[in-house]
This record gives sequence, structure tokens and C-alpha cells, in this order.
Amino acid sequence: MAEYESHDYDVIIIGAGGAGLRAAIEAKARGLRTALICKSLLGKAHTVMAEGGVAAAMGNIYAEDNWQVHFRDTMRGGKMLNNWRMAQLHAQEAPDRVHELEAWGALFDRTPDGRILQRDFGGHRFARLAHVGDRTGLELIRTLQQRVVSMDVDVFMECKILRLVADAEGVVSGAVGYWRPTGEMVVFSAKAVVLATGGAGKSWKYTSNSWECTGDGHAMALWAGADLIDMECVQFHPTGMVWPLSVRGLLVTEGVRGDGGVLRNSEGTRFMFNYVAEMFRAETADSEEEADRWYDDHSAGRRTPELLPRDEVARAINTEVKSGRGSPHGGVFLDIASRRTPEYIRRRLPSMYHQFMELAGVDITAEPMEVGPTCHYFMGGVRVEADTGAATVPGLFVAGEVAGGMHGANRLGGNSLSDLLVFGRRAGIGASDYAAGRSGSPRPDEGEIQHSITEAFAPFERTDGENPYELHQELQEMMQTLVGIIRTGDELERALGELDVLRDRAAKVSVGGGRAYNPGWNLATDLPAMLTVSRCVTLGARDRKESRGGHTREDFPSADPEFGKVNLVQRQPSGGGVNGDIKIVPEPIPEMPAELAELFEESH
Repeated sequence: MAEYESHDYDVIIIGAGGAGLRAAIEAKARGLRTALICKSLLGKAHTVMAEGGVAAAMGNIYAEDNWQVHFRDTMRGGKMLNNWRMAQLHAQEAPDRVHELEAWGALFDRTPDGRILQRDFGGHRFARLAHVGDRTGLELIRTLQQRVVSMDVDVFMECKILRLVADAEGVVSGAVGYWRPTGEMVVFSAKAVVLATGGAGKSWKYTSNSWECTGDGHAMALWAGADLIDMECVQFHPTGMVWPLSVRGLLVTEGVRGDGGVLRNSEGTRFMFNYVAEMFRAETADSEEEADRWYDDHSAGRRTPELLPRDEVARAINTEVKSGRGSPHGGVFLDIASRRTPEYIRRRLPSMYHQFMELAGVDITAEPMEVGPTCHYFMGGVRVEADTGAATVPGLFVAGEVAGGMHGANRLGGNSLSDLLVFGRRAGIGASDYAAGRSGSPRPDEGEIQHSITEAFAPFERTDGENPYELHQELQEMMQTLVGIIRTGDELERALGELDVLRDRAAKVSVGGGRAYNPGWNLATDLPAMLTVSRCVTLGARDRKESRGGHTREDFPSADPEFGKVNLVQRQPSGGGVNGDIKIVPEPIPEMPAELAELFEESH
């Protein structure tokens, strides 16, 4: 029997991004023994890459903004696939969470009269993103992290969690993992577990996601018996860097467009005017300035066509490139240099200025950027109860990007940071209440623990197996090509066949060397989650025979009203991990209360 280190807590939180930190603050504040576990170092979570701002209807720029407008924008942006209750709670509570951050020391940009400044972002009718230049995620993490440290929350860094573990009654009661610096195994037992593990973009070749985003939480929840929903809805952010290749996919914040940047093709045409709804078109305008004025008068509050929802902008860029009007390196041009002064750009977008200057040798105050769509965010995720963050398996709570439902088929920019604040807090409350009501000490099943350890060590027992790096590269190439921004039924069936082959090969992966800081082993333990999540995305994309939000089927180019009434739910009825069968079923979206439905009947 393999030995392991063990720790016992009331609540453990897996993931130390914004959602995990906010959940830990809530659990610790309620007096519970709380542990925060992160795959990397504290402060290195992917949340720091969120640049544009926190969406919250505070009304500091437009007094007429309120939670009802924010709710309506979120639902419309998500093509009505959202969990309406999550969207409601999010819109109502986001301003309080921003003011809370401010009270804890966050330094937001200010209006001349001292209020928190808010900027425009895609899909939002009013300027409502509270921001810190283009480094908002970094400030959010700094503030929450300082709060966690001041509360003496126990933090375990560089710990890779492999599996959730249940007790004899099927209640999630802990997790098994290993220390990356030593390779030694560790088991955490807990009365409640919060998953806040982020996204899964590293299964695609071009992604804005950091190395941690391998879908661990999505896969572990599924393996533990939880439901996933709408996994086919993957957001490709319109603007990632396309050159040089070493940084292809690195995010270019929507704040560039929010602060006046425009998209142009190789012919110099500001092409987004050609992709807005018919009533908004300005093709007959004599000048760009006239088109701007016309659009402003007719666009229901969206002051530039570049700030349409992300799915629409990404598809427009993709069409321009495929039509032969792309930039030299396969993207389009994002131009703010001709629209704003160098001083304004350096003040409002300091990170973007330095990012392009250092990585691409491009001075964005004097020349345009080359950008293109990049895999960015998972709208689909673990199915949760809106008010508590509870998953469909007892003892498990979920918040942040790994949770599904809040964003529907497409997330609006800025809603991710307010999402993790609102539902990180709620998951922390839900987990704390559950833990407080659970008597006795949790007893994770020893058989499950030993099985997880055996699986983790297996690559070292093979001397002539598959190379994990080659498998990962092939997975990324395949997902980028066959399950990318535009999908077809034939390509999705091919992808499922190739995933079968990759799964069989991954079962034979081998690594050499010791377990301490072994990147090949770390990748080998990531592959089961990446393969599972990739299969879930592909299955959902195959079965959703329509185009909606972040999911586009070339063979079904229109939205189907019948599919607009259902979430696609995925589960493993008999477990089995990466080799288990996944069942996918459409389930009706809960009906929205009349007082909320009326918001969509008004003329705006």
C-alpha cells in the first residue's frame, strides 16, 4: 500500500485564482478550518491575465445603468442559454463585490470627481467595467491574496490535485494529489470541497490560457459523478497576438477596443460595419467619422461595432482572414494609434504597450497590432445550484470558470471577474454551511486513494511508452483544426475517432527520471483531464446542431429555437474516469420568472 502525507480540514478550496481566494475568505471568516491548494505559486493564477475590468452596474458613468440592464445584456450575450438565476444574482451583487474590493485596498482608476471609473466593453450597453488600467486581474489577485494571508488561511502551493475522493456514502470528502517539488503524494480530507480550477484552453494550439488551464476541475467533477453542462460553448476571444509565433494567442485586452481601437483588414477597411445587423449598417457613409456617428445614433447604446459580443467579432475576423483580407501573419489589424494620442495609450493601456514592444517589436502608439481569435474561455462547466454553488454530487461546490451556467453560450467581457467574485463568495458560504452541518470526521475511501496513486505512478513503470509531449501536441493540433471556432458534423466525428486513439495511446504514456519537478510526469498527469474535457466539448458540439454564441456549426449556421430551450448535460453514470462512457442528454432550461421575462419585452 502506497504511503502518503495527509491533512484534515473543514473546507478545502482547489484553485487560488479569484474565485478560490474569495471562497477561502468566506470560509475562514465563518471560523472553519480552511485550506487553499494551488497547482502553481500563490499569486500566479490565470486571473492575473484578466486585463479589461470588472463588470458591475454601478452607474458611475451612465446613471441610467442598473442591474436589470446588466442582467439583460448578460442573457442576450449568452443567447438565452444562461442560468437566469445566476445571471440575476451576478448583476445584482457585482457592485457590492467591487466596493468590497475597494474597501480591502484595491486601487481602481477614478473619474474626475473621485468615483470608480468604468469603461466600455463588448456587449455591454453602458460603460460598466471598473478597472485598473489594463491590469485589473493583477490588482484583484493582489487584493484578495493580501486578505487571505492576513486571515491566516493555510495555503498549499505547487500541489497538483489528481482526483476528488468520496466516502462510503458517495459524499465528496477530499482529494488526492502530489507535491510538484518532490513528487510525494498527499491526501486532503474535508467536510466540503470547493473547485475553483479555471479553464481548459491548453487543449487548443492557440490559446490565451496559461499552462495551468488543463481542465482538471471539469474532469475531476465529472469523474466524481457531477454533471457538466453546455461544454460545446467555448469562447474564442477575437484578439490574441498572432505574431511572433512564440506568443501566438497571448491575449490583447478588449480594453483596446473599449478605448477607441478599431479593426481593419489588409485593405485598410474598417470591416466590422459589414457584420452588424442590417439596421445598423453604415456602408454608404462617406467617411469613417460619419459611419461612427451613424452607428452611435442607431446601435442601441453600443458605441462602436468593434464592441459587439465576442463571438460575433471573432467570427467576423475569421471570415476576413478566410476571404483573403487578412494581415501578413494570418490575422487582422487592431488600430488605436490613429485614434488616440501616444500619451493616452501609454496611460490607459500600459501592459499592452509593453507587451507588443517587448514581444513583437511593435509600438502600438504608432502602428497597428496584428490580432486574431484565440481559445480563451469555457462558458460550459460543472452544473451548479445558483445560490450556493453546489454541484450535483454532495459535498462538492464550484465557482469561477469551471462552473457552467452563468454565461450561457457566450460570455461578455468583464463578466468573468465579477462572476468569480460573486460566486466565489457564494460557493464559500455554501461549502461552509454544508461543512458545519456534517457531523463526524470525513473518511475518504482508501481504495479510491490507492487507485489514484497507482494511476499516477504508472508512467514510471513503462520503459518504452508514448511521449506525453507528442500526445499533447497532437491533441492541440487536432482540437484546433477539427473543434475550433467553426465546426462541422464530419469533422467532429473525425475528432471523436482521433480522441479514441489518443486515449488509448495516453494509457501507455511513459516518463523517465525522478518524480521531483518532472515536467514530463506533470504533463502525463494532465493528459487524462485534457482528453476528457476535449471529448466533452466534441460530444456537445456534435449534438448541438445549430450555431449559438461560442458554438458555430458551418453545416447548421442558424440558431434553432428548440435548441435554445435546452442545456446539453453530460455525466458518467458509472464512473470510470478517462475511459468511462459519457452520457449526453438535453434538459429544459428552467423557466424565467415573469418579472424578469418582462425585461426582454420592453423596447430599448
